[in-house]
Amino acid sequence: MSQPLIELHDLMFAWPGQPPLLDIPAFHLDAGEALFLKGPSGSGKTTLLGLLGGVNVPGQGRIQLLGQDLGSLGQGARDRFRVDHTGYIFQQFNLLPFLSVRENVELPCRFSHTRKARAVQRHGSVDQAASTLLAHLGLGDPALLTRRADSLSIGQQQRVAAARALIGQPELVIADEPTSALDADTREAFIGLLFDECRAAGASLLFVSHDQSLAPLFDRHLSLAQLNRAATPREA
Repeated sequence: MSQPLIELHDLMFAWPGQPPLLDIPAFHLDAGEALFLKGPSGSGKTTLLGLLGGVNVPGQGRIQLLGQDLGSLGQGARDRFRVDHTGYIFQQFNLLPFLSVRENVELPCRFSHTRKARAVQRHGSVDQAASTLLAHLGLGDPALLTRRADSLSIGQQQRVAAARALIGQPELVIADEPTSALDADTREAFIGLLFDECRAAGASLLFVSHDQSLAPLFDRHLSLAQLNRAATPREA
């Protein structure tokens, strides 16, 4: 049996001077799996995603990504490990407005030699990798590649953010409420494209949202409140 991509064991986390926000006995995400994690505001989802990315470390317990115990790494090593192996799609997309569409998509390859090498191996160049991903996500117009990110519609920004997360084939793609500003039809179309690209890259997808209607589209769905024994109305 293959090792899960992510494993959490007896995870505990509390902000200084505060009661425990997260108390998760066990959690796993399998390689290639698309998992919907229901996480309403205040459930600790943002904190959990920060822990999975190695931005923070748990007070107790262990987080393993690709078999690597993140808590055993120093901050710099965790940052490098995160950019090498994890792509993020943020709720507000977090594109750099003064950069072009192409420059935004290619950013991870500027910070990760691993992802740059994968992009070159698969597509011949980083530029071609960006162009191919954008085309697959419905942004194939060459004129769009040189436009500033802040000139795009919300739906276009969302797909640029997805291409940035996917470039260089990270093993894990984390999406944090990426469809909250979209209507129902656009949401489902975007998720379909995201599934296709994750499958093509062999990536696992951890999709966090409060929109329960999306859950049946995924391989598996869970509620953070069910996983977390410290569930409170505290803000994440």
